[in-house]
Amino acid sequence: MVVGPGLVADPALLGEAAEREFAALGVRGTIVHARDAAEVLSCTARAGDSGTAVVAVPGPTPQARELMGRAAGPVVWLDLARADDTEVGEGAAHLHGRGVEGLTWAIRHAVHRLSHPRRRVPYGDHRDQWADLYLPTLPADPPAAVSAGDSAGMAASAGAPVAVLVHGGNWRAVWAADLMDALALDLVGRGFAVWNLEYRRPDPHGWQAATDDVAAGLDALAGVDAPVDLDRVAVVGHSAGAQLALRAAADGARVSLAVSLAGILDLVEADRRWLGSGAVAAALGTRADAGSRLYGSASPLLRLPLKVRQLVVQGSGDELDLVDFGRRYARAAREAGDDVTYLEMSGDHFAVIDPRAPIWRTTALAITETLH
Repeated sequence: MVVGPGLVADPALLGEAAEREFAALGVRGTIVHARDAAEVLSCTARAGDSGTAVVAVPGPTPQARELMGRAAGPVVWLDLARADDTEVGEGAAHLHGRGVEGLTWAIRHAVHRLSHPRRRVPYGDHRDQWADLYLPTLPADPPAAVSAGDSAGMAASAGAPVAVLVHGGNWRAVWAADLMDALALDLVGRGFAVWNLEYRRPDPHGWQAATDDVAAGLDALAGVDAPVDLDRVAVVGHSAGAQLALRAAADGARVSLAVSLAGILDLVEADRRWLGSGAVAAALGTRADAGSRLYGSASPLLRLPLKVRQLVVQGSGDELDLVDFGRRYARAAREAGDDVTYLEMSGDHFAVIDPRAPIWRTTALAITETLH
């Protein structure tokens, strides 16, 4: 990790946060407080060499920030403050607006990026319209088709089931697809192809952009040249991403299973209760009582029945409003005739996307049993 000159943050605190994450990930890390931009450049040049992950916190100086636009390999650049318009070089990533806590996410992302190969597939022209495709390791000698007439069926059966991941973050642009890195690695290790979807968030782009992008990102799977089985697709959303995932299922996306992880499934009550400091109204651009038509199309609870098999997962240690939403949604979905499994276990809002947590391991088994 390299810290640029002039960064406004306590150096000791940065070190404490970094060392905790190094230990949690089981990696050996070093921290360099660069004297100038030349030293920042020297450190970032090591990215990718012999499995070296680099997190760079450039700070405010123009010379250090200019380096962010260069092609320096798989560097994860971190701005503690929000920096929406920052462009980084090819192969690099940019996280921003999460404060000092963002350092934890940046280190995770840097390490996860080196843990399994992934292919970035754009589905639109905007820099946030892409998905990272992870493929499981396939057997060296897949079974041969019994006959020419069976070849199409064998090709389909040889493909891996797909998990489409839709991240949350209260529909705000400071949160991105890196939130789902750990789940992607866990699921690819279970034999899934993973499509970790990024999309334009509503705060800079408007509500319709996010809805359109999730639909377009799901549709783009059909054009991917990869051994995937499009008849076995689960769309898995976390928090605000669960709303987008279930909304896509309600709109007719071709999925076999829709999974809500700590989902915001009742947008009307979420707005009335001012969940996430008004995140719902900020995303949709209107309050629930003023925009009933928009909320009627967006809220999963108001779209029932979805007519898609669903798994609703909720940590009992999460916000009580989310527990309320999950329980009421599952009950209403069953009453509407949907096939719904409700899973509530110990865990907080992020345990449901933590591969080490029992609630995620139980969830992963349920997804696997459904699609395998």
